[in-house]
Amino acid sequence: MGKNQPAANVTEPLRKSPTGIQGLDEITGGGLPSGRATLVCGGPGCGKTILAMEFLVRGIQQYDDPGLFVSFEESQDDLIENFNSFGFDLKALIAAKRLHISRIQIVPSEIVEAGDFSLDALFIRIQQAISVVGAKRVALDSIESIFTNLPNPKLLRSELARLLSLLKEQGITIILTGEKGEGTLTRNGFEEYVSDCVVTLDHRVTEQLSRRRLRFVKYRGSAHGADEHPFLIGATGLSVLPITSMGLAHNVDTDRISSGVRGLDAMMGGHGFYRGSSVLVSGTAGTGKSTLATHFAAGACGHGKRCLYLTSEESVSQIVRNMRSVGLDLQPWLDKGLLRIEASRATFCGIEERLVSVFNLVTSMRPDVFIMDPLSGYIGMGLPSEVRSMVVRMIDHLKMLGVTGLFTDLTRGSKHDDESEANISSLMDTWVALRVDRTLQKRRCMLYIVKSRGMEHSHETREMVFTSTGVEIRPWKKRAVASGAHATGRKETL
Repeated sequence: MGKNQPAANVTEPLRKSPTGIQGLDEITGGGLPSGRATLVCGGPGCGKTILAMEFLVRGIQQYDDPGLFVSFEESQDDLIENFNSFGFDLKALIAAKRLHISRIQIVPSEIVEAGDFSLDALFIRIQQAISVVGAKRVALDSIESIFTNLPNPKLLRSELARLLSLLKEQGITIILTGEKGEGTLTRNGFEEYVSDCVVTLDHRVTEQLSRRRLRFVKYRGSAHGADEHPFLIGATGLSVLPITSMGLAHNVDTDRISSGVRGLDAMMGGHGFYRGSSVLVSGTAGTGKSTLATHFAAGACGHGKRCLYLTSEESVSQIVRNMRSVGLDLQPWLDKGLLRIEASRATFCGIEERLVSVFNLVTSMRPDVFIMDPLSGYIGMGLPSEVRSMVVRMIDHLKMLGVTGLFTDLTRGSKHDDESEANISSLMDTWVALRVDRTLQKRRCMLYIVKSRGMEHSHETREMVFTSTGVEIRPWKKRAVASGAHATGRKETL
C-alpha cells in the first residue's frame, strides 16, 4: 500500500442473537441485537409475552443460551401452564437449570427512601436471578409495572436506562415488553427511547377477520425495513410472514410431470408441465377447472407421487363421488396415503393463518404436487394486494422445495376472458384457460394454453370433452348451424 493511499475501512456488523422464531430472523437479518435491549410493545392480547418467552425458549433449545424470565404480573405456575399449550416444557427447562422464572412484585416503599427513587433493590434481585442459571438472555415482562404510582418521569427514565446499562455491561441480551399508551408506543412514553430496538405488535379485526401485524420501529446499528409483517400465534408459537421473503433464488428443473390428461400433454410437446413450476387453470363456472385439477392429482398418484389437494368448495366425499362420473377413482390413492385432500371454507381462518397452515402441511407431507382449488375462494379475505402477496409466498415456497403447484381460478366472465378473479396470472409459469362456446344450443368447452414459459406449446384452441372414462382433448371443429330462426335456410359456420 502506498504512502498516500488511504487505509480500507473495515466495519464490523452488529452482533445479533437469533430468535429461532419462524420468519423473524429473516426480517431482522439475523435476530435481535446481542447485548442490547429490545422493546416489544402493543395492546392487550397482541402476543408480547409469547414473543418474549419464545425468544428465551428457542435460545435455550437452539443456541444454548440460558434464559431468565422476570415476571411482574404472572406467577411461575401460570406461565408454565400457559406455555404448555405451545409445546414449551418450561418445567423441564427449569429443572435442567437452563431457564429461571422470577416473579417480582414491586412495593413502592421498597424503592422510595427518604423521598429518593431508586431501583437498587430491584437490580440486586435481578442480578441474583441471573446468577441462578448464568442467563445470557433476560426478558422483563412487563416493564411499566415497575413504575406504578411513581409519577416522576425523568427519574423513571434515568433509572430504567441505568437498569438496562447494568445488564448490557454484562453482555446480556434484553427483551422487555410494554403496554401501548395513548398516542405513544408505551404507557410512559420513554421506554422506546432508551431501547436499542423497538418492535410494535398490533391485533386488528376488519370485517370480522382477525389480523396480526408486526413492525420494527427502530433498530440501532442495523439496516431494517419499516413495513408491517403479518404474523400468527399458532400451536407452536409465533410465525412471522416477511413481505421481503419473496425471493427468486430457487433452482429449476427440466424434468416434466404429466398433467394427467394425454391430450393436454400433447399440447405441451407430449411431456406435460415442468416439475416445480406453477400452473394456473382458469375459467368461468362449469368449465371443468376442478376436473382438470383432479386429473392432475390422479395422474401424479398413478406414478407413485404424493399429492396435497386443498379445496374450499367441496367435501372430500363429494369430490370422490363426483370424479367417479369421469372415470376417476380417488379412493385408492387416499387409502395409500399418496393423496391427501384438505377441505375447509376459505373464510375459516385469515390469510396469515391459511398461509402458515399450508406451509405446515407441505412441510409435514413433502408432496410432489400441490393443488389449490379454487384460489378465487380467497378473494374478499383481505385487500387484493394481501391475497396476491399470499400467493407469491406460496409459489416461492413450493418452488424452493421443487413442488409442482396447480391453482384453479374463476375468470370474471366479462369481455376480459383472460383476466382472473385473483389477478395472479403473471405469477404463473403455465396458464391453461377454459372457456365455453354458447353459440350452439349445446354448450362446448374449449381449452387453450395462454402461455407456458420455457417450452414450445400449441397455440390452438381445442375442445375438452367429459366422458365416462376421463377428460379428452379433441380438435376444435367448426360446425355448421342454421342462422337466426332458420327462416332463410342460409348456413353459417362457427
